[in-house]
Amino acid sequence: MGISRSENKNNKLPFFKGMKIKFSMKKIIYIVSVLSLIFTTSCTKDFEDINTNPNAPSSVQPSLLLRQVIYDFGENMSYEGFVAGDLLAQHRTALDFNLFDRHALKSPQLGGNPWPVFYTNLRDNEIILNQARTTETFAVYEGPALILKAYMAAGLTDLFGDVPYFEAFNGVNGTVTPAYDLQEEIYLNENGILDNLDKGIAAIEAYTDVIPLEGDILFNGDLDAWIKFANALKIKHLVRISDKIDVSNDLQSLFDEGNYITSNSENAIFNFTNTDPNSFRLAQLRIGDFNNFVLSETMETILVGLNDTRLSSLFRPFSNSTSNEFNGLLNGIDASSTSIALANYSLASTAFREDTSTLDANFITAWEVQFALAEAAAKGFINADAQTLYNSGVTLAFEYWNTALPADYLTGPAAYDAIGTNPMEQISTQKWIANVINGYEGWIEYRRTGFPELQTISASLNNDLIPIRMPYPAEEAALNFENYSVAATATDNNSINVPVWWNE
Repeated sequence: MGISRSENKNNKLPFFKGMKIKFSMKKIIYIVSVLSLIFTTSCTKDFEDINTNPNAPSSVQPSLLLRQVIYDFGENMSYEGFVAGDLLAQHRTALDFNLFDRHALKSPQLGGNPWPVFYTNLRDNEIILNQARTTETFAVYEGPALILKAYMAAGLTDLFGDVPYFEAFNGVNGTVTPAYDLQEEIYLNENGILDNLDKGIAAIEAYTDVIPLEGDILFNGDLDAWIKFANALKIKHLVRISDKIDVSNDLQSLFDEGNYITSNSENAIFNFTNTDPNSFRLAQLRIGDFNNFVLSETMETILVGLNDTRLSSLFRPFSNSTSNEFNGLLNGIDASSTSIALANYSLASTAFREDTSTLDANFITAWEVQFALAEAAAKGFINADAQTLYNSGVTLAFEYWNTALPADYLTGPAAYDAIGTNPMEQISTQKWIANVINGYEGWIEYRRTGFPELQTISASLNNDLIPIRMPYPAEEAALNFENYSVAATATDNNSINVPVWWNE
């Protein structure tokens, strides 16, 4: 709001140019007070404008917004998944700038602040939904917009717990200080996650016009694929809340109908490329940022123990290796007092930097659905063979990561054995492996199931506790103080050690 010296020679304001004015100290104080009042009033008046996304005007065509929402969310959460989610899940660890890896989650560094990713895209998606409901020629967008809203809202609340939801996402016409809603209500109430998935399916099934869905980089306008996507999400999230409500009938119906994602060709993904600007972000950043992340000791131990060949698909041998060996580092070192030689640890594979055309932004996949169904079968929620579903999930996960499934993998250490081993540990571990860079999913599933067993990190800043929720960001305390205060009180002063509703 100020005027720079380059715009005004001799640092004189134009209004006073050529005027001879003699100020007393009292007059100066008076003028400063008046100017401060004007400035404060202006900022208060413009508060809603400041908190409204200027890049998403309501007049934008929904096809452009749909493409933007899908790409922006997928690209940002893939990056977040690599630099933050993988640290929490102990897929990889950070050598420096690693307060987050030491579980100081209120100190995001190279990543670790997904809050604005969710709210920016949920707000833009709400514009699509409003356009679909008010303009007849945009009606085809209603179902996909409802499904995307459910998808992103679930990811948001699964990370943070209670969040602004029912009053949020509509900053143009709604409040800029929305109340926090209980996670249980976000999942179960009208216009919540499960309800919006049902309504999204219903909107697609009721659509009879011939105007195509454009801007759809997930399914190229295939509305039947959106229904399979919605049903896959229902399976995932019914299993996620299965300790809180009875989900058996709903899951059995979904399984019997079979109208969900079942093959990798149906996955809700979009591909990165090998060139800017659509390559994976770590390929675009300086090499020092990429080299900051190496194989976690936890990941190495689990993959080696399973004779899992995905180790070489996801990571590369460490530079000082003499026989293509891999080496992981315990998470959460104190970088200020620990000297680490990068050449002694395994970096991420070429898929994450040199050849990102093999990498996807992953919304949900066939293997994730198969593992959710395997869990449902193992717990007796559905009448199905858990081993068959588990084996299918493993096979699809290897295929997804472009790795040949060893002939003896499902008869060796990874073999499903409901008697000799804990089936939940096996299912959860396989899902955890495949969820590399998939947002924060590996960590969320660990929080829910306790598997795989993660290690106590090297130099914890959280009393050697593995965090079980993301903290609300600092800007919430500044911009939405009253509502934030209620939510912070309910989480023991915004503690990262207080479970979310489905995990209580």
